[in-house]
Amino acid sequence: MEFLKHAWDSHPVVQAFILNFLAAVLILLVGWTVSGIVGRSIRRLAARSTRIDPTMVPMLYAAAVWSLRIFVIIAVLARFGVQTASLIAALGAAGLAIGLALQGTLQNIAAGIMLLALRPLRVGEYVSIVGRAEGTVEEVGLFLTRLRQGDGIILHMPNNLIWGNTIVNFSRNEKRRLEINVQVPHYQDLEAAIAALQSVVDEHPDVLESPAPQVQVASDQDTYVSVTIQVWARVERFSSLKLDLYRKCMAVLRQARTQARLR
Repeated sequence: MEFLKHAWDSHPVVQAFILNFLAAVLILLVGWTVSGIVGRSIRRLAARSTRIDPTMVPMLYAAAVWSLRIFVIIAVLARFGVQTASLIAALGAAGLAIGLALQGTLQNIAAGIMLLALRPLRVGEYVSIVGRAEGTVEEVGLFLTRLRQGDGIILHMPNNLIWGNTIVNFSRNEKRRLEINVQVPHYQDLEAAIAALQSVVDEHPDVLESPAPQVQVASDQDTYVSVTIQVWARVERFSSLKLDLYRKCMAVLRQARTQARLR
């Protein structure tokens, strides 16, 4: 023990290095843990708040966590005598060089910030990126946006591809207009067919009363008359109404044609 104590006392440089190393490890562990706790807390608070859009939660989480971790890394380097001012300047120069080399990545970050600031799409909304893809928005991140397509496939799209194309948002309004075209043969009574279609529309529980539904003749072809049905529905019932209404309209027209032939 006397030998170790003498060796410890006779090497102040080693003492300083070991103490700084232990302090750096402690700072790193505590800082990393605290950053994770802060990030999770921000995520929980943002999820509970009605004023914060869920689309911004991943961005807030990443910004909070990595802001703290950068300060932790700088504090660790300072324990070993690294001049942080010159380090920050060097990092700035390196960041400029990396930025020039990774222009596409920076474009994704800039596009992600614009998507979060202007919010043409939000988590849970069904959107179409014209010429690219469509699906339900699950997350808008710094680099990528995650969409879940109708068949369940997850699609990750770079933010600059979304920002650089037309975004069609099907979920932003509470109501959508549904349009169905059906064909009424010339041998069938047109007015009776329109009345039957109107009754189907009026009796369907998912068809909104305002704006009023319309059943109108669209065009007259060689063998049939094209009839257009226009109704309004809530966004969440749009797809199911479209399928159900088309099925019922076809059934009514077939029934009317059968009755016409029997006569």
